[in-house]
Amino acid sequence: MADFWQQENVLIFGAGFSGRAFARLALAAGATVTGTTRSAEKGEALAADGITPLVFDGSITFDVEAALAQASIIVMSIAPGETGDPVLSELSGALAASPAHWMAYLSTVGVYGNHDGAWVDEDTAPKPVSTRSIQRVAAEAQWRELADQARKPLAILRLSGIYGPGRNGLVNLDMGTARRLVKPGQVFNRIHVHDIARALIFLGARQADGIFNVTDDLPAPPQDVVEYAATLMQCDVPPPIDFETATLSPMARSFYGENKRVSNAKIKEMGFAFDYPDYRTAFLRMWNEDTWRG
Repeated sequence: MADFWQQENVLIFGAGFSGRAFARLALAAGATVTGTTRSAEKGEALAADGITPLVFDGSITFDVEAALAQASIIVMSIAPGETGDPVLSELSGALAASPAHWMAYLSTVGVYGNHDGAWVDEDTAPKPVSTRSIQRVAAEAQWRELADQARKPLAILRLSGIYGPGRNGLVNLDMGTARRLVKPGQVFNRIHVHDIARALIFLGARQADGIFNVTDDLPAPPQDVVEYAATLMQCDVPPPIDFETATLSPMARSFYGENKRVSNAKIKEMGFAFDYPDYRTAFLRMWNEDTWRG
């Protein structure tokens, strides 16, 4: 697998939390990595990781087009907005003409919508509820159309709630921002950022085409995660808050309108093994290794 990534020229649109985690693995495997950011100031952090920073704020520049003309792997990790996908709207022609032999689009399990806690898999038809999930379904279709027309394999990774060092329930408790919201029957899947990066390495080496749920083995109520984190930290558990009467932003409340259990059987049947198959394994390891702060 490592041999595949040697000499690859990777371009990541949106080198944020997930993009940087993938970049670190790709660099370690011998790839050259360029990652976009919205400002030159943020590019300093990318450069410190060994990533060539590239400013992209939604507008075409010579540097962006030049990077596309050299990219052998393209990973898209920028969310669509009200005006659509920011990369496709400006660079669809350059994408199609690029020498890339594999593309990946990081999407969300939110596209499945609400299933009242039932299991869903990659064959489940999307029925998005929130505006952001509706936008994701449209972006997935547009990337699929471009890939098919350009005859390039495209892996669409549908991700669940992302956490990892610096972004997790332990940090929330430490900062005093953890809330133990309780909505009977509600469950969420989660995914450690390192497993997202590993899944990209795994799928890229196979130039995999299609949709893949990249999510953990243990969909669980959100209050259980807070309680487990408090147990590890040996601190008081925040008091329960009834979801129905809780003060939440419209976006936060909308997350609770999508209740489902997401299967990861497809990628595991291909031979992929998760390093962090559930939040308990991940929290315990981060706590023991003292990496939870990031």
